[in-house]
Amino acid sequence: MATTAPAAWTGMLPVEDTALAVTDTGGSGTPVVYLNGQFATQGYWRHVIADLGPDWRHITYDERGRGRKSHLSADYSFEAALRDVDAVLAARGVRRAVVVGWSYGAYVAAHWTHRNPDRALGTVLVDGAFPYDWMDEAMAERITTMFRRLNPLMRLLRPTGLTPRLTPAEQAQSNIELGWISRADALGPVLDGITVPTRYVVASGTSFGSKGDEQELIRTSLTGVTERNPNITVAAKVPSNHGALLKKDYPAVTAAVREVADLSRERS
Repeated sequence: MATTAPAAWTGMLPVEDTALAVTDTGGSGTPVVYLNGQFATQGYWRHVIADLGPDWRHITYDERGRGRKSHLSADYSFEAALRDVDAVLAARGVRRAVVVGWSYGAYVAAHWTHRNPDRALGTVLVDGAFPYDWMDEAMAERITTMFRRLNPLMRLLRPTGLTPRLTPAEQAQSNIELGWISRADALGPVLDGITVPTRYVVASGTSFGSKGDEQELIRTSLTGVTERNPNITVAAKVPSNHGALLKKDYPAVTAAVREVADLSRERS
């Protein structure tokens, strides 16, 4: 007896003290859940989704306080971001999925995959999840100052959904927390413990808030990651910088998604 493919759905999903704007294209294809950059929206994935096409089931959502619709919360922590992945997949009835994360979302994807090896079909980490010690007290102060100075501009852009509705202090704290999570002694064991096919797509040049060659130095940490864990390789190093990658070099991301999904099928 044939089963009915899940229908497409777009709406608000209540989660804890908030609600998330979720889009699920439905269908019987392999589910892919997309995890956004720290202050980005699900719209950033449109080129990847279009390139992969309708044979996949695409699930996107805006994190707490991001985009135009997701509600505010009292908790913007990294652990809350991980819980939201579970909440979205549970609500959409998805047991196993390919997990794709860009920037902040790559860190969430790596941790979620490490904690759920039986649920991640494969993982694509897009210019994020680099185990490198870039956070210290001086950097924390620099981040706090940057978000405080940017606040007037970000307030003007908030009605468009292009900037988060978090306060400058909340944005800074989220970024600082990520810095401590990124340190080699914290993130390294997470990456070493991943047991599913995992591919990095790596940008070139700078990212928001970085200076000089800071970002390229951070990316060098991948050499040790791939040497220690045979499940993880670098699928592509693309010419776009961090912010432009999903727009200009999206075919590298879609190729990596197809690769990890194929490898997962071969293993099963």
